[in-house]
Amino acid sequence: MSAFLIVRAEVEEASREAFDRWYENEHLPEAHGNFNAISAFRGWSDVDPGVHLAYYEFSDLAAANAILNSDLIEEFIKEFDRHWEGKVTRSRETFEIKQIIK
Repeated sequence: MSAFLIVRAEVEEASREAFDRWYENEHLPEAHGNFNAISAFRGWSDVDPGVHLAYYEFSDLAAANAILNSDLIEEFIKEFDRHWEGKVTRSRETFEIKQIIK
């Protein structure tokens, strides 16, 4: 089964529009390609409008964790912080799909 790296960001209101544009045009496409993710998608919470979630799909948990613990992600974190430090807080986690019903 596949696995995901999830990045949860809490974005201050004044930065949301610029953050959304940057994530759409730069960050998500670059992360998707550099991480060799199967897919990448993102969105804003309908419950808490300041919460943004990004999902990166991998073939298995080992692949997702390899990115989470890589030097590559450290470079992405530095670039993210260069743009959003003090305006966005975030957390990262991985999870493995155990069951799918279609």
